[in-house]
Amino acid sequence: MAQEVQIAGTASTAKVRNPLGVVGLSLITLGIYYIFWWYFINREMRDLGRARNTDLGENPGNSVLAITLGALIIVPAIVTLWTTSGRIERSQETVGMANRASGPVVFILLLLIGPVGLWYAQYELNKVWDAQGDSASPSLTAPEQPAAAPAEQAPTEPAPTEPEAPRQPE
Repeated sequence: MAQEVQIAGTASTAKVRNPLGVVGLSLITLGIYYIFWWYFINREMRDLGRARNTDLGENPGNSVLAITLGALIIVPAIVTLWTTSGRIERSQETVGMANRASGPVVFILLLLIGPVGLWYAQYELNKVWDAQGDSASPSLTAPEQPAAAPAEQAPTEPAPTEPEAPRQPE
């Protein structure tokens, strides 16, 4: 269902997931898939951050604890929604995307309209994995060198050719 892509500069992989699949599986499994998804997206962003020397989170397990047990206190769940939304935006900035998602918009969607927020967050993360693959792949051809002006040379005459000797019938 999901296509794995190599995170440039690491041995880790990230998944390009179907955003509607994320929403559907989260609803069908009564939120269990959502918890795993939350861990994996935070781990993938952490690995990208380590490869690019950018702070994109350090412990995805803490994010899961905040979204599950922390939801009982409310504040940790809101904090992890906010920080992960910001990480999505910073991930896009890290791979050099010009049109980035707004972290606060992702946060508001996740907080108020959960299924739409899940869809949007995964949609924007898929852009990150596509862009980092494009920006990280080295060019297969050598960079073009500017053509040097041809040096003036004296005209050369073609070398004389010797006539072929006639063949003798056998």
